[in-house]
Amino acid sequence: MSSHRIQFQQTGGPDVLEYVAVDKPMPGAEEVVIENHAIGLNFIDIYFRSGLYPAELPSGLGTEGAGIVVAVGDEVTDFAEGDRVAYAQGPLGAYATHVAMPARSVIALPEAIDFETAAAGMLKGLTVQYLLRQTYAVGEDDTIVFHAAAGGVGSIACQWAKALGAHVIGTVSSPEKADIARKNGAWQLIDYTKESVPERVMDLTHGAGVPVVYDSVGRDTWADSLKCLQKRGLMVSFGNASGPVEGVNLVELNRGGSLFVTRPSLGGYADTRPRFEMMCADLFAVLESGDVQVPIGQRFDLADAGAAQTALAERRTTGSTILLP
Repeated sequence: MSSHRIQFQQTGGPDVLEYVAVDKPMPGAEEVVIENHAIGLNFIDIYFRSGLYPAELPSGLGTEGAGIVVAVGDEVTDFAEGDRVAYAQGPLGAYATHVAMPARSVIALPEAIDFETAAAGMLKGLTVQYLLRQTYAVGEDDTIVFHAAAGGVGSIACQWAKALGAHVIGTVSSPEKADIARKNGAWQLIDYTKESVPERVMDLTHGAGVPVVYDSVGRDTWADSLKCLQKRGLMVSFGNASGPVEGVNLVELNRGGSLFVTRPSLGGYADTRPRFEMMCADLFAVLESGDVQVPIGQRFDLADAGAAQTALAERRTTGSTILLP
């Protein structure tokens, strides 16, 4: 039986992506084959396609999706054909109608959570889980700064932080995106195209600054993010949308008030099966309770993955974007 996938044979722009027919994958001993019903689109996919992150060529693309198990390896005991599952980590290749995944990277999907929500929210939701619950444990009445508040991760973070009793100062690039972030629970919004983010943060916090800044933008916002922090505050740089942060000057951290910096990743937190299961349980609980909803702003056909990535890179998307096989 044939299937299709997106692949690239050289790094570059969206034009290097090819939609090709391939043989349906067979499971290894510790793998399951999943028929994808929905696939997540994430900025990290662009990093692999562009060459910022290395990939063995030719390569598939994508790490997140949800669907039905259609084949099981000989040594897999936790899953069976017909199971509803989701995944957010693993070998590249989620941009496909069928994908073979290590069973250790797959989680059973509760009936209350549909495939599109899972595909749109697994990687982003687990990212928010470690950001708000582990990297810095956000508590009631905390005031935090979250860049790209109307994006896929930001939309989830605003809701989850509000459920935890925190006040989110979100940054956005337009009034339309400000409205989206506000509806998702942001306390205050800053349009960084018109306002100084550090000055506005200091105004909102009466000069105190915030204990933590969550920054997925990278190079363009690094310096301003540091200026938003209070003494001994934590700078959480978890993405490179504008390019990687380079030339970090430790003296700046001292001058800013003994600041802390971390560059976390999902792989650094969900690094064991028990931790992965704990994080998924936390995410599924807030989804099932209704405290967090995953807004899907765009849906593209799998064959149009290049156009979807272009829209994401040009910041023309809101919420999450999914690909449909």
